[in-house]
Amino acid sequence: MELSSIASAVSNANAAQAAAMASVLLLKKTLDLQSETAIGMIQAIPQVTPPSNPPHLGNSIDVMA
Repeated sequence: MELSSIASAVSNANAAQAAAMASVLLLKKTLDLQSETAIGMIQAIPQVTPPSNPPHLGNSIDVMA
């Protein structure tokens, strides 16, 4: 192999590694942003209050119809 082809291969490998690293960092940032958005949406859900039905309601079922 010639020295120029070795240098070209190393340069291409470094460029590919840099591109892969940038893709991983972009993916990590995207996942962080999505998790922050999901947490905000979950926190925005109003609390459910229990129904104020009488205590005897729903305690028995009339099976004779």
